[in-house]
Order: sequence, then structure tokens, then C-alpha cells
Amino acid sequence: MEKTVEKKSYEFPFQNPDLPLETRVNDLISRFTLEEKVNLMCQYQPAIERLGIHAHKQGTEAAHGMAWLGKATTFPQTIGLACTWNQSLLKEVGDVISTEARAFYKKNPEVNGLTLWAPTVDMERDPRWGRTEEAYGEDPYLTGKLTSSLVKGIQGDHPFFFKAVATLKHFLANNNEIDRGSCSASIDPRNMHEYYLKAFEAPFKEGGAYSMMTAYNSINGTPAILHPYVKEIVKEQWGMNGFVVSDAADLLGVVRDHGYYDHHAQSVAEAIKNGIDSMTDDFDETTKAIFEALEKKLVNEHDLDVALRNTFRVRFRLGEFDPAENNPYSAISQSVICDQKHAEVSAQAAKESIVLLKNEHNMLPLNKEKINKVSVIGPLGNIVYRDWYSGDFPYTITPYEGIKNKIEGKQVTFHSGNDKIVLKNGGEFVGLGADENSPLIANRKNKEEAAKFELSDWGWGSYTARSLDNGKYVTSADDQNIAASADEIYGWFVKEVLHLQPESQNEFKLSTWNNQAVVLDEEKKLKVSEGTDAAHSSVLEKEIIENGMEEAIKAAKESDVAIVFVGNNPVVNGKEENDRPDITLAEAQEKLIQEVYKVNRNTVVVVIGSYPFAINWVEKHIPAVLYTSHGGQELGNAISDVLFGDYNPAGRLNMTWYRSVDQLPDLLDYDIIKGKRTYMYFDENELYPFGHGKSYSQFEYSDFKFSEREINEHGEVTVTVKVKNTSTLSGDEVVQLYFRSLHSRFQRPLKQLIGFERIFIEAGKTKDIELKVKASDLAVWDVTRDKHCVETGEYEFMIGRSSADISLQEKLKVNGEVIPSRNLYINTRAENYDDYQDVIINECKEGGHSVQTKLGSWMMFSDVDFSKGIQSIEARVSNISETTQIDIHLEHPQGEKIGQLLVHNTGGIQNWQTVTGAVSIKETTEHTKIYFVCKGEVFLSYFRFIS
Repeated sequence: MEKTVEKKSYEFPFQNPDLPLETRVNDLISRFTLEEKVNLMCQYQPAIERLGIHAHKQGTEAAHGMAWLGKATTFPQTIGLACTWNQSLLKEVGDVISTEARAFYKKNPEVNGLTLWAPTVDMERDPRWGRTEEAYGEDPYLTGKLTSSLVKGIQGDHPFFFKAVATLKHFLANNNEIDRGSCSASIDPRNMHEYYLKAFEAPFKEGGAYSMMTAYNSINGTPAILHPYVKEIVKEQWGMNGFVVSDAADLLGVVRDHGYYDHHAQSVAEAIKNGIDSMTDDFDETTKAIFEALEKKLVNEHDLDVALRNTFRVRFRLGEFDPAENNPYSAISQSVICDQKHAEVSAQAAKESIVLLKNEHNMLPLNKEKINKVSVIGPLGNIVYRDWYSGDFPYTITPYEGIKNKIEGKQVTFHSGNDKIVLKNGGEFVGLGADENSPLIANRKNKEEAAKFELSDWGWGSYTARSLDNGKYVTSADDQNIAASADEIYGWFVKEVLHLQPESQNEFKLSTWNNQAVVLDEEKKLKVSEGTDAAHSSVLEKEIIENGMEEAIKAAKESDVAIVFVGNNPVVNGKEENDRPDITLAEAQEKLIQEVYKVNRNTVVVVIGSYPFAINWVEKHIPAVLYTSHGGQELGNAISDVLFGDYNPAGRLNMTWYRSVDQLPDLLDYDIIKGKRTYMYFDENELYPFGHGKSYSQFEYSDFKFSEREINEHGEVTVTVKVKNTSTLSGDEVVQLYFRSLHSRFQRPLKQLIGFERIFIEAGKTKDIELKVKASDLAVWDVTRDKHCVETGEYEFMIGRSSADISLQEKLKVNGEVIPSRNLYINTRAENYDDYQDVIINECKEGGHSVQTKLGSWMMFSDVDFSKGIQSIEARVSNISETTQIDIHLEHPQGEKIGQLLVHNTGGIQNWQTVTGAVSIKETTEHTKIYFVCKGEVFLSYFRFIS
């Protein structure tokens, strides 16, 4: 007799794990009241107790480890992870992050969410960006591959359940902090499709990311939170089936910062209809706006249902509505947080991220046996800083500690190079007050009673001071008192930053992080004078009790080797909301390196930084230079392993290191093609090229070949090369494959990454490397037909150690399309120009974009077919100024004038009108350049010539 298995009964279909996912999701959404639906549109989704639905938080920071939840395994900053060029390692890192996310979730599921706000996919076309530390570099292919791997690690390999969910950020074109909440990135179609969108496509289509966050900025005049690309491209074209969340406070920012709408109801309605599923903003204001939008019929209940299906589809797949025994990730315990195996992955990531920038005469690795005395010098030599999106370190190993442990028994000294000082005012010294906050008071009669401080100069007028009496940093934390009470230099507002305005050689005026005056009150306490600037500060006198430079020089002079640690503090002079003032090191750090090198030619420089630096003097003079990012708990061990040869470095730069900001266009210029940004278009002499990084081993490339010499536009080719380690030391090599088009209708990159692999090769051994290339990866965006196109022609493939160190090259023939001459007899969008001067891409609410011009602006369209002749031109325009004239010229902005358009005031930027003008051309031709030369401001959406 067969045993009958009793089926479990469920009160509601959504609780039944045997039903299809969409059936369960739809059933649950159908049971919510309208008020519940509105409330659930927010980041903090409230509990629905009658249905057994728990409160849920969308979003937890996890850029390089779980942040803000207490101690967690912490990895190098993202810029460092990108320098590993190791996809399998990034998957391991993602796995550790989501494992610990599960453990934190078990602690408190209503606060510690499982949708993780990482990775940051923004393209880093400018190293001045304050958040450069958070993203993966300047190349969309590298970024796409590495973030895809991280996403896979975060989300896990189960066919249904997610371990956690990765939220890609910030869509789109978010690469400046100045005016980020109100600015608009002007991006033409080629830059958009070949660069900015390309980076996001891979982690969705290859990585399977189930969430995304929009950016604060506008793109071509439309705030990102409202941009149609969210729905049209991410959800419909790429097939993303999860949810999209707005950035913090961005919904209200549409009115407050962008001034795009007058009422929040308009903003929220437009956001929801364009694909935003969850609002990260004030709960009361958001729900009020949604109710108002419903009342005004700007949005309907069905629109809310669509959004909620997206968010709850993810919640189902996180296992919230299934029995725990069904979900393999529900068993993860809290004990895994800061597990030793996780620390080992962090240590490996730290080592693999280190880039050997220079190694003249093989100065590195240092010989432990031959060195007796080492001087560790510099402000970053004995500290590990965390950035804004770091968790609390479970432990840290500083560079000094790592080196001291590495060569135990040898003499290792540390000198920061910072001055130690006392302060006084009017003959009285500054001391620390008796209460627990240790306020600074100028009431001590003699120097022996004075408080002693170590003063760090971070450049550009920014200093920090640490009390040598209690170990705390001087801060204006309460915005009232100046006190030595901060445990670290940290915070959204970095109140440990001090500004010193010199009055004489030793006298200065002190102001706070936000330039408020610091004065002495009646009790001689140093107080913040709110509302007054540094000009009103009390004068203080600085007396040096230990000259940091002199001590560093003395130590270096007496040592076998001097190792100077320089770089940035992750929250000073460049962070979220603050772009960098320059790309150089702080002047004091440059000077420290130079003075040390004068007395000890055996000087190594280690740059610990969140960004590329213009270290021109260092590159010219210092024999050995390393770069690594901040953030890893194993920082000191990793550096010492590389310095003394226990690890063979193979990190590669994820960004071009420029020689000067003079080599960069304006920070807000998003056109990488015309601006010659990144290794793809930069044609000057860089300091270090993209992909650069040396090894202690030497590698030789040979037998570079294709599986086929000719493919079609839908084909694929396998590229193979032999790489031999010709040295006596085993190590990793990062094989990099680039290509360039030899014949194109458009200006194409000088070279472009299309494949890479980090591989370990034993000394004297050879490995066969195989990389697959799809013809579709060679595509260009064809502005003449609004589509990706693989052009027929020859392509040169280059393989080697960096974008500038190419070993071998071969040509491949591709049979694709021949782009036809431009047909301007059909409606042609103005943004699809071939070249331009002084124009901005803006919004056109009739559809697509418009081009905004000013006096002297022009647009050029090349290879135009006018074989049918022309008699007139018709254009869709708007104008809010006096009548503007657009002249039409042949071949050159000052070439033969063949016609003109007069555009009168249309009464508003979005009040579009069609205007016509006569055109006369002497000879018809198939290959003509047409210039639209503008005599003032006008908005041009599209045009067509009439024969």
C-alpha cells in the first residue's frame, strides 16, 4: 500500500512555493490595499501584518565589504579591486560580501537588508571625480567584466534563490560631484552607446544584476530618475527583471535641485511611469506625493502594481516567503562575519591589487638578508584609513607594522614627516580642557603645560591635527567648540579638517572644515564663530617642537633603504560631494619625497590613494614606485609581501595616469571622443598608461594568431597566444587584447580593450592563452541610422602587457556593413552630427533630444548624399530669445553659404515649431559636408532637406 504524502495547505496562494513565481507575486500584490501599495513604494517598506509581511529595507552599502553595520571583512577600495584585473577573484569577493550580508540580515532583518548598493559602474573619464575610489575605471569592457563577476558572487549560483541582490549604480553619466544634483551631462549618441551605456549592459546581460540605482544628475536635460532609458533600455532592451531604486533624497531633488517640476506629485508620477520602482526619500513626503499624483490622475494603481511586482519579485527570490529549509542561504549564521577564510580573500585581493609602477635596475624586491635598517616615512606609513563606504575594520595591519613583522629582528623606524607643535595666543599656550571632550583652551602659562599636536598637511589648505596627549583628532564636531575628541578623521561632513591661513611665518588664523572663523571666547576657549569667515579668526602662533622633515631626513640618511608612504586621506580633498582640486600629491608630500631622496638614493615610494596621481618628479627620479588603494584590513601585510618578494606583483592600472590637469578638458565635458579622454582617444604623453603594471618576472609573447582570418558580422573568432615566463621567478601576467579599426566612416578609438586574462605562469614555463572575440564587440554606433553596426574592413588586434606595451599584432578581416552616405532627405535628429562646436544636448519632450546652440555654435554632417538636389530645408525648433538665424554652409563653417533658417521666439523651450527656409546648391554631390552655423541660442530637434 502506497504511503500518501499529505500536501501542506496555505492560507494564500503567494505562500505556496510550488506555484510559479509570477503567480505568487501577482497574488500578493492583488491583496494590498491602495494605501498599503503607496507605503510600499518607499525604500523602507512597512510590515503588512494581516498578510504576515515583514518590514523590509531596500539597500545596504557594500562597495568593498558590508558598510555601517559594525565590524565586517573589508576589502581594498573598488579602484584597488579593479586593479586586480581578476574576474574569478571579484566573484569570490562578491561571495564573501553577500555571505556576511546574510549574517547581518539574520541579526536584524528589518534593518540590515539584502539588496546591496554595489557595484558602482559609473565610467571614470576624469580622475578628478571625488568618488573615483568607488568605481572600476575608465574602460567599459573592463568595468563590465569585473562588475559582472562581482554581481555573480553577490547573487549566488542557485537557480531560484538569491544570496543577496546587487544594485548597480549610478545610472547614468555620474562622474562629477560639483552641482551633481542639478547639472546635466551632455552626451551625444556615440558616446552614449559606445561608452556610458556599454559599461552597464554587461553586468545586466552577463552578470544578471536584479537591481539598479539612478543617478542625481540629469542626462541631456532630463533628471536620471525620470529618464526614459531606465525603462526603454535597461528594462525592455536589456531585459532587467528586477527593480530600480532612486538615489537618496533624489525624488524631492527633482523640484528642489533641478527645478524640473514645480510639484513632487509630477516628479513621482513621471518617475514611476519611467521605471522607478522604489523611492529612497523621506517617507511622509514621498507617500504624500504619490497620493496627490493618484488624485490628479498623473499615475494610476496599475502603475504602482507594476513597480511593486518588480520589488516583490526580488523579495520572493531572496527567500522571504518560502520555508527556510528550501533556501540554502537561510542557514548562514552570524558567526561567518569576519571569518578567517574571508580574511584570506581580503588578503589575496590586497596583494593582487598592488601595482608596481616602476622598478629601475630591479631595486625591488628588497633583500631581507642584506638590509639591516629600514626607515618607514610619510603620513600614510603607520595608519590604515577607511573611506565613507567602508565597514568597521575587524583589525588592521599598517605598512609600518607589516614591514616590521616581515623583517623581524632588523631595525625598522617610523617617522610621519609631520611637524609636532604647540600653539599659543598672546603669550599663553593652548592646552586641553579637563572635561571629557578635551576642548582647546589658551590658558597655559608655560610650554611644558601646553597640549602637543601632530599636524598633517593634506594640501590645498586642508590640515588635520592629532593630540599627542590623548591620541584624539582636533575637531569642530559640535559646531561650537574646537576639541581634541575625534577617534578618526571621518564623517559626511569631515569636521576634523582645519584650514590655516598664514599671517606671518609662525602666525596663522584657524578656520573650520566649512571655513567658519575660530575665535577665543572670554574663557579663552577656541570656539566656532558661526556665520563669520576666517578673516575674523583669532590669531594663533605655532611653535614647532619637533621638525618632521628633519627627523625623516635624519632617519633616511641612517638607513639602508627609505620607504616613503604618500597619498590621500579618503575623506579629505576628494570624496562624495567634493571633487579633487588637482591630481598632484600634496606639496608637503612631494617635498618630503625629494628631501628623503637627496640623502638616500635607495628610496622606494608607495602611493596609497583613492585616485591616479600626477607624480612626475617621482617617476623621473625614484627608482621604485608602488601604488595601492586604501581600505583593506590586510594593507600592511600585502605591501610588505610585495616589497620583500614574498608576493610577485601583477596589478594593472584601471585608469590612465595623466601628467597634469592641463591634459584634461573641463570636468563637466562628457564627450570622451572630442575631449580626447581615456586611453582610447588620448594622444598625448601620459605618465602611466591604462593597463600598466610591472612584475618581478619577465614574459615573452609568441605565436599570436586567429582561428580564422576572416569572419562575418555575426561571427566569432578565437585569439590564441603563447606566453612564456622567461625569468627564474613564478608570477602572474595580465594578458591584454586590444583592437582598432583600420577603415571606418567614424573616428574610432586609437585602441580599445576587447579581452584580458590574469594567469599564473611558473618560472620558465609557457602557457597558451585563448580569448574569444565576437564580431559584435567591434561595433560602432552608426549615427546615420541609429543602430549598432559592424563595419566591413580590416581590424588590427594588439596583444601585450598594457595599452602602450604591445608585443604582437595581427589583422582580421570582417565582412559586415558598409555605412551608406547620409540621407538628409528624411527627418534627421540634430544630435546625430559628425562634429560640432559649442553645443549642448538637451531635452525634447516631443521625443528624443534637441541640440542647444549659442552664437558661434555649429554642427557638421559629413558624407551627405545630395544627388537629388535640394530646394529647401524644414526644421523642428524652439527659441526663447530674439529671432535667431541658422546659416547653412558647404564643406566648412565659413564655406559656401547655401541657405538659412530664421527661428522666431516660440514662447518656450518645449514649444516646438516647424520652420522652413530656401536652399540653393550649385552642384549636386554624393559626398558633401554640411555645416549649420548658429547666430544665437536656438534649440534644434530634427530637420530634413527637400529636393
